[in-house]
Amino acid sequence: MATRRSLSTLKRLLRNPDPSHLHLPRRPVTYMPRPGDGAPRPVTLIPGDGIGPLVTGAVQQVMEAMHAPVYFESYEVHGDMASVPPEVIESIRKNKVCLKGGLATPVGGGVSSLNMQLRKELDLFASLVHCFNLPGLPTRHENVDIVVIRENTEGEYSGLEHEVVPGVVESLKVITKFCSERIAKYAFEYAYLNNRKQVTAVHKANIMKLADGLFLESCREVATKYPGIKYNEIIVDNCCMQLVSKPEQFDVMVTPNLYGNLVANTAAGIAGGTGVMPGGNVGADHAIFEQGASAGNVGNEKIMEQKMANPVALLLSSAMMLRHLQFPSFADRLETAVKRVIEEGKYRTKDLGGTSSTQEVVDAVISTLD
Repeated sequence: MATRRSLSTLKRLLRNPDPSHLHLPRRPVTYMPRPGDGAPRPVTLIPGDGIGPLVTGAVQQVMEAMHAPVYFESYEVHGDMASVPPEVIESIRKNKVCLKGGLATPVGGGVSSLNMQLRKELDLFASLVHCFNLPGLPTRHENVDIVVIRENTEGEYSGLEHEVVPGVVESLKVITKFCSERIAKYAFEYAYLNNRKQVTAVHKANIMKLADGLFLESCREVATKYPGIKYNEIIVDNCCMQLVSKPEQFDVMVTPNLYGNLVANTAAGIAGGTGVMPGGNVGADHAIFEQGASAGNVGNEKIMEQKMANPVALLLSSAMMLRHLQFPSFADRLETAVKRVIEEGKYRTKDLGGTSSTQEVVDAVISTLD
């Protein structure tokens, strides 16, 4: 009798490979947390400049609606400050996690970037930007699912430059084996833990034979320890051309500092725009989550006045933050709700072809939460 029932079920599956119509019982999954794992976690919040307060406020609303087990400690930090206030650094050191809006970086004038100060002070050596197609959002390319992992502490971003004589400036690009090895290890660890199949190292070693050559050498050494993951290399100019022509060939990309910024923003533009791409900066002990691609991350005055900033990127970044804090169920709820709103297409900000305000998108996400 049991055999006949099994054969009947098999026949139905062969006719319709989707088993949902069979109403088969779902296997329960029991998560057994360590004592204290469910306690609400403090998160340092930096609203930032421009549209930053608008989009971080959107995250706070959604987190409250979800009853997510986090609470925020907010600090005023602005890009024109001389340095990050010590109490902000101390808060991030204590809480381990920070959610941040964009900080304006002055162009020229010798004023250092507070974004770089935070990364160096906390040794956030890895920047991760996830660029992928969102269902329902039309783009020129399909099947884009690229993770750009960028070394975050050295290279041209070290800021080692000086005027040798009037009218002549020398800028130093610093590459070390230690930093190259640890970013390569992080990229392969990420690929391994997320079931990714390929890691591509982006470089310009044909010209910068010593600096980028050292980066490549480190990547090759680490690659030998992960035989299950395909490893390849690509020159950065060819990489940009390949990205805009056939982006689906890339999986995980590991890059030195400057190239990573360019590649991540290019990949974000291909997959739907910087307003929908999540990301973060992580080190051994601390993490800061923010909009993944940096271009336009503080918006313009018109967007701020009309309150039409796109909150999607930071909402998805906050889902990454929830997973980092080991609250995967809350992360899944948030991510699913955001993707449903995008797919339905009724509430979209101007950069996605719509006319919705930030608050209308937030309200739609909250109403869609399971």
